Amino acid sequence: MKKLIILPLILFTCISLGQTSQKIYDIIDSVSAKRIEKDIQTLVNFGTRNTFSDTISNTRGIGAARRWIKSEFESISKNCNNCLDVFYQKDFVTKEGNRRVPHDAWVVNVVAIQKGTKYPNRYIIMSGDIDSRASDTMDFTTDAPGANDNASGMAGTIEAARVLSNYQFESSIVYVGLSGEEQGLFGGSGLAKYAKENNWDVIGVLNNDMIGNIKGVDGVIDNRTFRIFSEPVPANETERERQLRRFYGGEVDGISRQLARYVHKTVKTYMPEMNPMMVYRLDRFGRGGHHRPFNDLGFAGIRIMEAHENYNQQHQDIREENGIKYGDVIEHVNFEYAKKLTAVNAINMASLASAPPAPKNVAIGGIVEPSAKFKWDKVEGAVGYKIYWRDTTSPTWDYSRYVGDVSEFTLEGIVIDNFFFGIAAIGKDGFESPVVFSNKVFR
Repeated sequence: MKKLIILPLILFTCISLGQTSQKIYDIIDSVSAKRIEKDIQTLVNFGTRNTFSDTISNTRGIGAARRWIKSEFESISKNCNNCLDVFYQKDFVTKEGNRRVPHDAWVVNVVAIQKGTKYPNRYIIMSGDIDSRASDTMDFTTDAPGANDNASGMAGTIEAARVLSNYQFESSIVYVGLSGEEQGLFGGSGLAKYAKENNWDVIGVLNNDMIGNIKGVDGVIDNRTFRIFSEPVPANETERERQLRRFYGGEVDGISRQLARYVHKTVKTYMPEMNPMMVYRLDRFGRGGHHRPFNDLGFAGIRIMEAHENYNQQHQDIREENGIKYGDVIEHVNFEYAKKLTAVNAINMASLASAPPAPKNVAIGGIVEPSAKFKWDKVEGAVGYKIYWRDTTSPTWDYSRYVGDVSEFTLEGIVIDNFFFGIAAIGKDGFESPVVFSNKVFR
C-alpha cells in the first residue's frame, strides 16, 4: 500500500522539477514598454538629475525626481494593499576629500521593500540610478536628461515593482533608486552599509545601469544581446580562502559569478530569443557601477546592461560638433529593448525569491578515487538538491543531476580532477537557489 502512495508523489516531484513555471511567462508578458517609455520621459523632463542639483523645485532637479519616484512606489503599494514599505535612505556627503563633490549634500536613495512571506530577512535587490550628469560631473545646473544613463534602469526598476507586486514571494524583493553614482557610487555604498548594519541576508544585487541602447558607437545594432558583469571571487575573501583556491579551484566561482550564471540560465530557459553575455569582469574596463559597493562588503552583485554602448550619448553635454550629435536624449532609447531587460530582471528576482535558501557547508571528496562525493547541510524549504558540474574550461554549469532530499551523494564514475562542482537547493515548485561551489574538502 505504501508503494502506491509514494510512487505518485515521486512521479509528481519529477514532473514538477522538469517543467517551467507559467508564472514566469506571465511576468514576462506583463512588462510594458509603454509604461517604461512614460517613466523615462518623466525623468528626462526634470532637466537635470545631478546629485547636487536643485532639491526644492517640484519640476527640476534631483529633489523633484526622487520625490516622484517615491510617489510612484507608494502608488504601486496602494494598488497591492500596501505590500511595499517605501522610504528614503540617506547619507551626508561632504566636499572635503571628494574631488567630484561640488558642495556638501545629502545623497538620498528611494527604497521600496516587498516583504517575503517565509524569509522576510532574505533580500534580492534590483537597482537603478536616479542621478544624471553633463560632460562635467561637477556641473549641476546644465541640462543632463540622462535618458539611457540611467533613466532606463530606474524606469525598469519601477516597472518591475509594478509587475512583481501582483505576486507574493517567500523572500523579500527590494526595488531601489540609488543616487550619487556619477560622483563616486555614494548611494550604493550607503545602502550596502545599511544592509550590513541591519543584518540583511542578501541573495544578490541586480544593478541596472543603461538598459535602453541598441546601437553601439561602432555601428553594431543588436536588440537581443546584453551583458552580465560579475567579479570572479569576493573582494573581501580571506587569505586562507585565497590559498585554498590554488589547490581546489574556484578562481571563477565566487558568489557574484554564481549569480551571473543563474541569470544566464534563467534567461536561456524562459527567454531563448535573448543572448545573455557573461563578461568575466567586475565592470567595463577601468569603470565602475553601483553593484561594486555591495561586492566590497561581501554581497553577491552583478551589473546588467546593454551590449553595445554609444559613448557619444553618455556623459555628454547636448550639442552637435562636426556633424555628430552628442547627448543622452530620449530619442536614442529603444523602449522594447528596455522592456526585455526589465523582464530579465523580473523573472530572475521572481525565481530567486521563490526558491529556498542555498545550501551551506558544501563539502567535496573523491581525491584519487573514481567518483566524486558530496556532503552539505540541508536547508529549510528544500524538497531536494541538484548537483551541478562542468568542464573546468566551461563558463556555465552544463551537467546536473537531481538527487532528492538527501544531504550526501556520490557521483559514480565522475573523476573529481576533471570538473568543477556545485550544489543547488530545489523548492516544491521547482525553483532553484543559486549554485554553491564547494567550500570544504573531506576524505
